[in-house]
Amino acid sequence: MTTSSTLARASDRAKPHRARLWRLLDPDEATLAVLLLAPAAILLAVVIGYPVLKLIYTSFLDLSLTSGMPARFAGLANFRAMIEDPVFWQATGNTILITLITVPGALVVGLALALLANLPFRMRWPVRLSLLIPWALPLSFAGLIFAWFFHSEYGIVNDVLRRIGLSGVIWFNSSPLAFAAICIAITWKASSFMAMIILAGLQTIPRSLYEAADVDGAGPVRKFFEITLPLLRPTIAVALIFRTITALQTFDIPYMMTGGGPGTSTATLAMYIHQNTVSFLDLGYGSALAVVMFLISMAATALYLRMIRGGEGIA
Repeated sequence: MTTSSTLARASDRAKPHRARLWRLLDPDEATLAVLLLAPAAILLAVVIGYPVLKLIYTSFLDLSLTSGMPARFAGLANFRAMIEDPVFWQATGNTILITLITVPGALVVGLALALLANLPFRMRWPVRLSLLIPWALPLSFAGLIFAWFFHSEYGIVNDVLRRIGLSGVIWFNSSPLAFAAICIAITWKASSFMAMIILAGLQTIPRSLYEAADVDGAGPVRKFFEITLPLLRPTIAVALIFRTITALQTFDIPYMMTGGGPGTSTATLAMYIHQNTVSFLDLGYGSALAVVMFLISMAATALYLRMIRGGEGIA
């Protein structure tokens, strides 16, 4: 009897273990979701989480490789120095202004290109293939191309101005003109990215909706504002999030076109971070600047997500 009761108690103790093992072998939907997402979550924590935490930690240090002194905790000293730094405010203002100009500009141009590529004509593939060209070009190469376009002596823009009877312009000696040239280059480069995302969204809109609108006598403008644009709203929101983040991190095109000049009038926050960390080797201050850029990017993303949720609630 003692042996039987002992075996029974051991069997009872083993039942929970067998049940947990069975749940792992034949999980429900919630458990299966956790198991499938766990590797990606761990990878993101290692690849993204650790560098971000390390960046935040470094931003509180007095760490300059040119001083020869070991790193020491400086608290908020880097952020206080940032408040009194006029170049930081100018670079941040330039970055925000570039974002406010190029993101809507790229959206309008990209939407027009996507609508053109989605038209029902036979030879659509050359138009769609042309959308890939600006996106496929490296950013630094695009900056060099537009630096040549706007060159005061042999640039194509001044050549066109002279041919129509106007005088050439020294683009990169004037802060407003240099800034305008940079915004044109960034808009051209980013519009293809917006166009490809919007074109993918256009492909998901059922043709039956347009056919029903034709039966009702709706014209192209009415179909665009009552069918195309509302159904593209989630796609446009995603495109705007990605484009805004990349605009806030603008570096290559202004760096290759003007180097931040004249003076620092076209410098961006990413260029100022590069200057402090790579040129000046001030890792503490550069990390603090990077933390600010990270917070601005997160704030812009949160604003877009809130707008999306608000729109869904209204709908």
